[in-house]
Parts: sequence; C-alpha cells; structure tokens
Amino acid sequence: MIYQGKAIKVQALSDGKVELTFDLQGDSVNKLSTAVVQELGEAVAALQAEKDIKGLLLSSAKDAFIVGADITEFHGVFGKSEDYLVEMNQKVHALFNAIEDLPYPTVTAINGLALGGGCEVLLTTDFRVMAEGAKIGLPETKLGIIPGWGGCVRLPRLIGADNAIEWIAGGTENKAAAALKMGAVDAVVPLQQLRETALDILDEALAGNLDWQARRDEKKAPLKLNPVESMMVFETAKGYVAGKAGPHYPAPVEAIKAIQKGASAGREKAQEVEAKTFAKMAKTDVCFNLVGLFLNDQLVKKKASAYEKQVKATGKAAVLGAGIMGGGVAYQSASKGVPIMMKDIAEDALQLGLKEANKLFSKQVERKKITAAQLGEAMGRIRPTLSYGDFADVDLTVEAVVENPKVKGAVLAELEDQVAEDSIITSNTSTISISSLAQNLKRPENFCGMHFFNPVHRMPLVEVIRGEKSSETAIAATVAYAKQMGKTPIVVNDCPGFLVNRILFPYFGGFIGLLEKGADFQRVDKVMEKFGWPMGPAYLLDVVGLDTALHANQVMAEGFPERMKRDDKTILDVMYESKRLGQKNATGFYRYEEDRKGKPKKVLDESSYELIKPLIRETQELSDEDIIARMMVPLCLETVRCLEDGIVETPAEADMALIYGIGFPPFRGGALRYIDALGVKQFVELADSLSDLGPLYAPTAKLREMAEKGETFYA
Repeated sequence: MIYQGKAIKVQALSDGKVELTFDLQGDSVNKLSTAVVQELGEAVAALQAEKDIKGLLLSSAKDAFIVGADITEFHGVFGKSEDYLVEMNQKVHALFNAIEDLPYPTVTAINGLALGGGCEVLLTTDFRVMAEGAKIGLPETKLGIIPGWGGCVRLPRLIGADNAIEWIAGGTENKAAAALKMGAVDAVVPLQQLRETALDILDEALAGNLDWQARRDEKKAPLKLNPVESMMVFETAKGYVAGKAGPHYPAPVEAIKAIQKGASAGREKAQEVEAKTFAKMAKTDVCFNLVGLFLNDQLVKKKASAYEKQVKATGKAAVLGAGIMGGGVAYQSASKGVPIMMKDIAEDALQLGLKEANKLFSKQVERKKITAAQLGEAMGRIRPTLSYGDFADVDLTVEAVVENPKVKGAVLAELEDQVAEDSIITSNTSTISISSLAQNLKRPENFCGMHFFNPVHRMPLVEVIRGEKSSETAIAATVAYAKQMGKTPIVVNDCPGFLVNRILFPYFGGFIGLLEKGADFQRVDKVMEKFGWPMGPAYLLDVVGLDTALHANQVMAEGFPERMKRDDKTILDVMYESKRLGQKNATGFYRYEEDRKGKPKKVLDESSYELIKPLIRETQELSDEDIIARMMVPLCLETVRCLEDGIVETPAEADMALIYGIGFPPFRGGALRYIDALGVKQFVELADSLSDLGPLYAPTAKLREMAEKGETFYA
C-alpha cells in the first residue's frame, strides 16, 4: 500500500501501474470535502515520492465516481474573504496540476456520477473511460458559482469552447454517449468492462501507441482560436446565455467571460482568471441563496426518504375524477411506471382524462424523450372505469373530484366501502379541511390530503396534509407514492389553505390593497416579475382562475377572519360577477388569444381598468420598492405564522414549498431566507411602517422577540 487514508488509498498493481481509489468511509458517495482534498494532496505526494511507477489509474469504490465538492461546507468557506477564496482555489489548482504533470500516463475509470469537482478531477488525467450508465458534468452555475478547480480551463481545451460553454453555462449532467461524441471521454464500455478497458489504455500508452504527452500538452496550451473565431464563439454565447439565464443569475455569463479571458493564456494564467471569477461569484447573495436552496432540498429529500422506508411501494393506484386534473395525475403515475385506475361517473369525463394523458405523452414523443412504443406502453398503465369493480386491490387512491365538501364527503365515504381495509385514501383538495373530510370515514386513520399543484406534470410540489386522525402509515404511504411519481412531497398539518395557499392569499391581499390605492395592475405585474416571480399577481390570478381564487379567498377569510376577512367588495368579487374568470374563459385582468402554438397569450384589456376604478379609495404615489414591500411583507409574515403554528416543521420545508409550489424566486432562497437577508429587525421595522394597511402587516410577538435578540431563521 503506497498510501491509505479515510477517503483515498493508493496501491501498486502489476507491471508498474498504480491505482488511486476514492472510497470515503462512512458515506454512500465520494465527496471532495476539505479533508478529502487534503488527503488527495498527501496521496499525490506519496505518488511523487515513488520512483518506479509507469502509469496511474483513478477509480472509485462507490457506485458514483465523485458527486462533487461537499456543499455543506460552502456557506462557511464562502463567508471568508475574496482573497482567501482565490488562494484556496489556487492551492487546489496546484494539486490538480501535480496530478496532470505526473511523469507517466494517467487514466480515469468513470463508473458513475462525476459532477463538479469530481468532473474536474477526471479532467486532469490524460485519458478517460466511461461506463455506459455514468454521467459527467459541471453544474456549478446552478449554485451561482462557476467551476473553480480547472473546469473552465481544461474542458474547453478538451471538447472545444462552444461545447464547453454549453455544458458549463447549462450546468448539465451529460450521458456517456454525449461525452464520447464531444471528445470528453475516450471510450464508453459496459460497467463490467470498465476497469479492464482503462488498464488496456494505460498499456497502449506505455507501449507508445497512444501519445499521452501530446494530449497533456494540448490541455495546458492556449485555446486554438483566432480572433474572429474567438469573437464569434464568446460574444454570441454571452448574448444567448444572458437571455436564457436572465438578470438574476449572473454565473453562466461570468463562466463564459472566465473561459474567454483565459483562452489566449496557458494553464496557470487561465487558472488565475478562473479562481478570481469563482471567488467573486461565491460572495454574491445569489450564490448564498442557491447553496441554501440545495441544502434545503437535501433536507426535504432526507425527510421524505425516512417516510419512504416505513412502507412498501404503491403497486396499484387510482384516481377518482377524470378530466384535466385526473388525467394529469394518471399521466404522472403511469409515466413513472405505477399502474393507475381512473374512475369517473361520466364517459365524457373519462375520455377527457385519457385525452389529457395522451396529449402529455405525445409531447414527450415529440421531444424524443420517449418512443411511440413507450407511449403505448405507458397509456396501457392507465385503466379507465365507470365502476369500482377492481378497486379491492388498490393500494392508494387520489380523490380529485369537484372542490365541494359535500360532494367530496359523499365520494370518499362511497370509496371507503370499495377498497381494502388497509388501503390509503387521499384527497386532492386545495382548501377543504382534511380533518373535516375525515368525519365522513369509518377509518380516518387511513386518510390524508395529497394536494397537487396545477399543471400536475410540471409543478414539483405535493403537499401531504396530516389531518387530526391521519396515521403515520397513511402519511408515509402518501409521501412514498408522491416520490414514486417523481414529485417533491412536503408534509404539513391541516389548516385552511394548508401551507402554500394560506401563504399565497395574503400576497394577493397585498395586491388587492395596491389596486385600491390606485396602483396599475400592469405595473405591479412588471415590478414583481422584475423582482423575480415567474408572473405578476394579476397574471397569476388569471392563470389560477378568478372563480377558484375567490372561493379559496372565502375559505381563508373564514379561517383567519382577523386578517383575511373583508366586509366590502374586492376586485375578486367584481371580476367574478363580471364573468371574468381568467384564462379559462379568455378574459380576466387581461384578455387571452391563442398564439401560433395554441397557447393562451395575454393582451391588455382596457375594460379591466373600468372595473377597478370604483374600488379605488385613494391614489398614492408608489415607488417600485413600495410595491415590493406591500406585496412581500404579508406573504413573509404568513410564512412566519405557519412556522410558529406548526403547520410546517422547518424553515427549509416552508421555503422549498413556496419555491416548488408557487415559483417564489429561487435566487432569493424563500420567504424566511428573504427575511434573514433583509435582517429580522429591519423586516419588522418595514412591516411596522406599513401598519396602517391592516393586520396582514402586523409582525407576530415571537418575530419581534427574534428581532430584539438578533436571531435568524437559518443558522
């Protein structure tokens, strides 16, 4: 044994070849933590001290190669100075350069995921062999940074600047076939042949049949681009990527700039540029929030996995109520391989549900995600029925009938008599109390809420709602099924609107208040979209449906009358009375026309202003900052109340629910992260400055206490 650490070992093979294996003890994956990087340095020093080595193989003893740097360290490390970060990266560059400069050929056997720092490690070797099921990529821009350990330097020299820009700016995970086509790897083989092939390549290099030194020299030299080619590649890419990424995500464009600045330089000079750009990006609020988002997502997944381990997987599901929603649920289940019954009382509704599912699968065929044969196979997993005949062996049913407590209550009671005693029943409701619906059931312990967001196939969140009598088994089974469907489940407790809608409607309350102060709804939309929301509040209400919004608002008002009840008419009432329901009937705040693809396109409808005019109480001059404050403060305060009331267990889950459920701007990290960024004390002062707007703007006693103590929601 040449070297043995807690994550890395180096051992001699036959014929002078040596293998460096990554195998992090006590973890299921390899990560490049500070300690592991230090070990890698010790291992490389041990290699340099050996005299008779002829070739090196890098490998992994885990199912993945290296999944990247240890992101749990990022907030602590990135909190240090920019100079510290530059120096830190330069030390890693020196280490990786030492691997690249070893006086013999090197090869990496890529057996599984090789991402971020893991991908940058394998770029140091002369050759790369990839297992068929492996993936490689540099996803750092998704965390608001750029590859900082040589990715911006080595990858363009290996696969060309244009291809490297696509990989790095997009943050993509790339399959073996694509990596081979690009020239990122030299061979793709079945996993069982990986090690043997990698060693064969070393033998070929040692025999002089492969020019490993020329490979190496090319990675260390400037990029082979003349000035015209350089301008064409980089300037075009910057414009395109800036348009795609948007103004709130600077890292993709900064990565291109770093590649461009280092293109005409040798390895070390180019790495200096990369290190400085990395440090600049690591200090941004966007990076801080996106790293926080990743950590929150890991916590949510960990909690879901803990539930998943408690129950067996759903083998057969059912959805009650076809139509668009039922078809969407059926599509999602079938697309992930879980057979599902789709029941309705009307043949027309069943056909509508099947049409919806088929439409979604057909789009997958158009995008070449699946074949026509796979479409047929998936549609075969959806079984339409008008009767309960085959419900005896259904593991879990999603009730998705009309949002009416009496109808839902009757349907749920009827369903309970048709399924097995241990079968789980869930209700896809956005507002109706799960505990009250459970009163219709003989086995309320087998019942909970399963709230999908529309459109089902796109929205990642599923709220799993625990009623007063819901058992842990029911919750666990529902979480597990949501995961099987490819969704992100978050468990919340029962209350009017549950978590996401309860938080969303104070935001709409802020919007209604702005209109009553004379604000132009188009301007409010533009301000909030510039703030980072995918659509402004007026547009969002049109998409949700003004009738749906009015109903949900009435439920919230009944549940939280002290801050959400209004005795007078609001714009929601007026819109509904004027039969303006939004996109569903092509008229709401905006008018909707079909574009060339048949999708609704919003256009200005001047008559909306006539409807709003009688509701204006006074006209105020409002800055963009005023609009943002009046919209965001009620939303953030309701998030705080949900956390304090125990509706949601952790700040991480609250913030992830808002991002996955209603498109809260990810680069801002969520409502509670947003309060932390402003400062809890400053946020309370901002809310107090708006106290004349009513109870929606009143901080809780506990939040005031946090402000006084200098506490935050996140450590």
